[in-house]
Amino acid sequence: MKNSPLHSRHLALDAKMADFGGWLMPIEYPGAGVLAEHAAVRERVGLFDVSHLGKARVSGEGALEFLNSVFTNDLHRIADGQAQYTLLCNKKGGVIDDLIVYRNSATDLFLVPNASNTTDVVRVLKESAPAGIAVENLHEDFGVIALQGPRAAAVLKTLGVEPEMDYMAFSHVQIGRADVILCRTGYTGEHGFELLPQRADVESVWDICAAAVLAEEGAICGLGARDTLRTEMGYPLHGHELSLEISPVQASATWAIGWKKGSFHGSDVLVAQKSEGPARRMRGLKSNDRGIPRAGMELQDGSGKSVGTVTSGTFSPTLRVGIALALVDTQLSIGDQVSIDIRGRASTATIVEFPFVPSHVR
Repeated sequence: MKNSPLHSRHLALDAKMADFGGWLMPIEYPGAGVLAEHAAVRERVGLFDVSHLGKARVSGEGALEFLNSVFTNDLHRIADGQAQYTLLCNKKGGVIDDLIVYRNSATDLFLVPNASNTTDVVRVLKESAPAGIAVENLHEDFGVIALQGPRAAAVLKTLGVEPEMDYMAFSHVQIGRADVILCRTGYTGEHGFELLPQRADVESVWDICAAAVLAEEGAICGLGARDTLRTEMGYPLHGHELSLEISPVQASATWAIGWKKGSFHGSDVLVAQKSEGPARRMRGLKSNDRGIPRAGMELQDGSGKSVGTVTSGTFSPTLRVGIALALVDTQLSIGDQVSIDIRGRASTATIVEFPFVPSHVR
């Protein structure tokens, strides 16, 4: 199992650690816990180590057009200095990974895939790339630090960094003596940033940011809070809402597909799915009682018929109720009730739109 470049910092804080995509990462810190860390991000500011995320570079003449022929989204929708959420699918329309593409130029693009899928993403791109285009796996060359919450911009200002940039834009800044890629991205639904220093500089950048966050009454946060935050927003997690068996059409992620741009990996199958309509689609569930849905639990209608499966479920610290993302039969609509088998006890929930709480990313 691999360690983050901040591993010693987490151990010094006595963090609860767990495996995330083959990396030993902090779930929560003592004293605060997931609920308090979650609240700090929604109300003030939180700092996360997400260095387990992958990093890769695709460069060379024609690199942008090559990636546009592989990924689902249309890279022509963004300019240099902007980032885009996209997906890499296989020929059957299954999702190998969802990732962020940072466009430095048409010949230089930086990728941030999920930790456990980085090797597969790099392999597929290398197998598909024409001569003259380089695909580099930089997984351990950079750290990733997420600064999220209403006071995130204020933290950057105290560090002498200008935080004004559009959502999904990025720039190159200096924090301390380190050169850092600063991105207006995140996975919490709050106004936030992600910082990518080179590995040798991760500890110094973390220490500077951590001191500034604590001065703003914020919190150092683990990946447990990151998961409850993203679930409240309805953000997909690969292996749950997206997978080799769950396509972007089923996952209600069609907004991340450039339908008019031409062919890409899996496009024929996805176009057919869109035209025919999937049998099940991703929906939100909000518990009507004290039940807390969990991934893998079955949904039933009033007659006892199976009508779906929970893909992610948790207790919402903001709403103080159980919430879930689930693949639900398309014959059911927003406002309909379903029954969830929670360890042998029937719990009821209402199908709702997500996000469960308002988004503040912009």
